[in-house]
Amino acid sequence: MLFYPEPGLPFTPEKAHLQYRDITLTAADGTHLHAWWLPAKEGVAVKGTVLHLHGNGGNLAWHLGGSWWLPEQGYQVLLLDYRGYGLSEGEPSLPAIYQDIDAAFSWIDKAPETQGKPLVVLGQSIGGALAVHYLAEHSQQRQRLKALVLDGTPASYRDVARYTLGTSWLTWTLQTPLSWLIPDGDSAINGMAQLQGTPLLLFQSMDDTQVPMGNGIALYKAAPLPRVLQLTRGAHVQTFADPTWRQVMLRYLDDPQHFNGLRRLGEIPNYPDPISQSNKPETPQ
Repeated sequence: MLFYPEPGLPFTPEKAHLQYRDITLTAADGTHLHAWWLPAKEGVAVKGTVLHLHGNGGNLAWHLGGSWWLPEQGYQVLLLDYRGYGLSEGEPSLPAIYQDIDAAFSWIDKAPETQGKPLVVLGQSIGGALAVHYLAEHSQQRQRLKALVLDGTPASYRDVARYTLGTSWLTWTLQTPLSWLIPDGDSAINGMAQLQGTPLLLFQSMDDTQVPMGNGIALYKAAPLPRVLQLTRGAHVQTFADPTWRQVMLRYLDDPQHFNGLRRLGEIPNYPDPISQSNKPETPQ
């Protein structure tokens, strides 16, 4: 009920004119995993490494939009497909999937390209929840992080399921009993207290129809300092389609401990409104 993997690989980063190479990781139970390594753009100084943990649908090709822009800014990226996703073996399940994240950290620990470089974890949607739970239980890896960035991450799997079930008249009356079928012990909100000392940036869209704003704010309130909440606009985990939020993340990574450069939402124009757009005068031809 938590994972919706898509096998295969519809395209590679080459389609986006990005340099990359395929990486094969091996989890502790022997499962072979597929990942992409996106090096920093040639001629750009390397600022750090980003481990990108994607959401629960599709595979890494579907989620390239979350990190394709980082190599041009000096950040090299390891984009991992969990077991059962894309070209990775096995089937996704809890707690086995945490072995996949551990395999990614192990590769980063040993890769020549990553030595001496700051490490950042970017977790989008369920990838953020997986990251929080994993880091809460692995203090050595947590201490290596320069920052943890969460984008549209559910605080509680059960609460999000209840919210989703409540949006349809077919399931509205069953939202509470059905939501109890969703395991909640691994939810991000239960691991936040263990992230003491880890700089944390949370993106939460006010327009998100999958992870509602109240859920994101609850996660922020449970997070220890230093923490930053950035409210955004747009669909679920489409944050980095907007260059404004890409700039926010880059400025944050420059100095996560003292970042205070958030732009006020009042400075960001609302997303196009079909009604207001239809009332605009036509441009003379």
